[in-house]
Amino acid sequence: MTTTAPAPYTGVEPTPEWFDEVRSLATARNATLLAHNYQLPAIQDVADHVGDSLALSRIASEAETDEIIFCGVHFMAETAKILSPDKRVLIPDARAGCSLADSITADDLRAWKAEYPDAVVVSYVNTTAEVKGLTDICCTSSNAVEVVASIDPDRMVLFLPDQFLGAHVKRVTGRENMQIWAGECHVHAGINGDELTARAQAHPDAELFVHPECGCATSALYLAGEGFVPEEKVKILSTGGMLDAARQTGAREVLVATEVGMLHQLRRAAPDVDFQAVNDRASCPYMKMITPAALLRCLREGRDEVLVAPDVAERARASVERMIAIGTPAGGE
Repeated sequence: MTTTAPAPYTGVEPTPEWFDEVRSLATARNATLLAHNYQLPAIQDVADHVGDSLALSRIASEAETDEIIFCGVHFMAETAKILSPDKRVLIPDARAGCSLADSITADDLRAWKAEYPDAVVVSYVNTTAEVKGLTDICCTSSNAVEVVASIDPDRMVLFLPDQFLGAHVKRVTGRENMQIWAGECHVHAGINGDELTARAQAHPDAELFVHPECGCATSALYLAGEGFVPEEKVKILSTGGMLDAARQTGAREVLVATEVGMLHQLRRAAPDVDFQAVNDRASCPYMKMITPAALLRCLREGRDEVLVAPDVAERARASVERMIAIGTPAGGE
């Protein structure tokens, strides 16, 4: 599993002049700029749309522009291409990978399926196009429970690649015939239960927003179950779910367990709430490879284009569309 990101493109600051040039070039290219919630604040601010990967891919498929510039990691741009095969999709730095997506390959999945030939394969959207092409139904963290619950209870489920999301789904559904791949996002996995406990004890009135990919999700439920934190203050949420909860919260303080880029959107959604990271080092180096310099390079030179083989895209599209048919994945990952 790759956890060391290449050095990002640097040398450009996000000045007002940079902002104006990015917007001018996007217009000239007839391009829509999309930015994931974990991107640098300046990238989020210059984009046409900010959100989770699947919501952005759906926006891409509906956009009337010729090009999509996807400011995120590579599998996200692939998903946009899968849903928008006739558009030109670019990512500002094609080297921006994902430790979670890298934790299972197409060959790994073929071998796993061979062990359980009658199983239904459920893949998180945080996977490569090739893995999606071998998948029966995709899911996001906001609808993973609904997707798994929709499957015949007598069928074995192979859930991949995130072990923490899989454990959350298994716990909520009570499903026993479910095998879970031992993958993880190294950033989310690094937000541990001890940190969460210490922060919750230091801020007893705070609500907890915890992404189910986090290594501390089980600890959060334990704190609630044992009465250390009131149950109603612990919320296991996707990134989209966090934004919805932020707009509705009555809390003055919220501790957030996810990648720190999310704080920018949360603070914009609810400026009167004090949002604090459970782990302020939980920054994805791959997400942060989409720098002002990388975006400018992409727009000036038309680099880097994301391509998906048509046969792979067709199979992958089917697994995503089955997910959408089961439930609205609005909250995304």
